[in-house]
Amino acid sequence: MSAGRSALRMGPAELVQAAAMARRFYLEGKSKIQIAEEFGVSRFKVARVLETALERDLVRIEIRVPAELDAERSDALRARYGLRHAVVVESPSEGADESPDPENLGEVAADLLGELVTEGDVLGLAWGRSTIHMAAALDRLPPCTVVQLTGVYDAGTAERGSVEAVRRAAQVSGGEAHPIYAPMLLPDPATAAALRHQTGIARAFDYFDKVTVACVSIGSWEPGISTVHDMLSDEERAHYASLGVAAEMSAHLFDADGRRVGRDLGERCITVEADRLRRIPEVVAIAGGQRKAAAIGAVLRSGLVTSLVTDTAAADYLLTGSRPAPHPALERSDPDH
Repeated sequence: MSAGRSALRMGPAELVQAAAMARRFYLEGKSKIQIAEEFGVSRFKVARVLETALERDLVRIEIRVPAELDAERSDALRARYGLRHAVVVESPSEGADESPDPENLGEVAADLLGELVTEGDVLGLAWGRSTIHMAAALDRLPPCTVVQLTGVYDAGTAERGSVEAVRRAAQVSGGEAHPIYAPMLLPDPATAAALRHQTGIARAFDYFDKVTVACVSIGSWEPGISTVHDMLSDEERAHYASLGVAAEMSAHLFDADGRRVGRDLGERCITVEADRLRRIPEVVAIAGGQRKAAAIGAVLRSGLVTSLVTDTAAADYLLTGSRPAPHPALERSDPDH
C-alpha cells in the first residue's frame, strides 16, 4: 500500500493484485520468488502483499480437524509430557466421570495405528478393554506381525478378549498372529515360570524384543478400573495399596511419581517386562476418563509411554493438576527414521 493511502483501505488495483498473488501462493503452491517474477516485483513486495491480504481478511486460513478431536489440548499435552503423539477426543456429554476409556478412544487409536505401523513392523498388544475396542475398530494395517504382550484377564473369555484382538489385528494386516493362551496372573512365581517355557507362550515371548509399536492400557488402583486389582485377594490389594500404588499398566504397578512398586507381582504374571517396554520405539497408551486421569499421569511419569490417546476429561487434569513427566519420545529413536 502507498504511504499516503489509508491503512484501513486497499484500492481496487491493490485488491486485485493481492488476490492474484494470494491465489498463486495459497492455492497453486507457487513460491514467492516465482510470484515476484510473474508480477515484476521483488519477493519482499510479494511477502508484504500476502501479509496485508491476511490482515485485511482478504485471505482466511482455517485449520479444521474432525469435531471429536481437540487439536489444542492434543498439542498442549504432547508438549507438556514430551510425547511423540497425543490425541485428545471429546469426552461423552454424559457420564464422563463414570465411564473410563470411552469406546471412541479405541476407534481413534485404531486410526492412529493405521498411521504409525509400517510394513514389516511387529505390533504388540497388551490386555485391556481399550485395546480390545481398538482392535475391533481396525480397518487398515500394513502387513505386520502381531504379538500378544500379556496373558488374559480370564482364560475362559480369551476368545472374546486379547487373544481375539491379536487375531483381529493380524487378519486386518495379513500378518502372523502370536497369541498367548494363558492367564495374566498366576498363583505363584513357579507356575508363571513354567508357563513361560511352554512352546506357544515362549514363541510369543521371543518376539518381545522385536516389537516396534506397542499398544497398552492403563488402570487406576480401584475396583473395575484395573483388571489386576480385580484379580487379587483383599489382602493382596491392601498390601500393594500400602506401597502407594496409583496406577497399573500390563501388570506393572506405579506410584504417583511414576516409580515402579510391588515388583514381586510381575514374577507371578505373564506379561512383557518393563525394561523391554522401555526399549520399544513406540508405546501407545489408550486411556481416558476422570477416574483414570491421575493414573495416566503416573504412568506418563514412568517414561514407558511415548504416545497417548485420551479424552478431554483426563486431558484437563493432565494439563493442570498433574506434574509433567520425562520426555520418553526424545530418548528413543523415531521409528520413522
